[in-house]
Amino acid sequence: MPLTDYSFNVENAVDRIFYGRINIKKANSFLFYIEKGIVKNLIHHLKYKNQEQIGTFLGDWHGQIIAENDFLECIDYVVPVPLHKKKLKKRGYNQVSAFGKRLAHHLNASFLEDALIKTSDTKTQTKKSRIARWQNNKALYVTNKPELLENKKILLVDDVITTGATMEICASTLKEIPGITIYITSMAVVPLT
Repeated sequence: MPLTDYSFNVENAVDRIFYGRINIKKANSFLFYIEKGIVKNLIHHLKYKNQEQIGTFLGDWHGQIIAENDFLECIDYVVPVPLHKKKLKKRGYNQVSAFGKRLAHHLNASFLEDALIKTSDTKTQTKKSRIARWQNNKALYVTNKPELLENKKILLVDDVITTGATMEICASTLKEIPGITIYITSMAVVPLT
């Protein structure tokens, strides 16, 4: 498996994706997502082949690593990037939820499925540029129960970071909450070229 070996201890390529874009505390990612690789196949099966246990497996593996080796401040909530309710109904689950739940378990944090809500159903953005993604996502996410997140440390999780636009928009939405500190992680990241 192509592990990134990125951690929350030192600066890494995932941190640099967000520099100058959004004020987060730290970012990392577990695996490299390569076009013709095993990680792409795993995530495809997770998202489209009803293989939710892949998220559990990756969450346990990544969760053990960051709980044992990383200087990660006490996380209060693990928050997944949400799916729109139509996509959630069609798929039956958010592909990031099992991953996030297992991370929360290993970090002794709470998993908060509905902290963010996606307000519009969008087509897949895997082939879009960062600017196109950002423009499509600008008003797509709203916070739910923001008072619960005030002055809390949040770990925002997604499946794959490509351009960082989706995570940037979600983090920007969360940043409207007073006193919030945001960390970011994902199952995989597309290597920067």
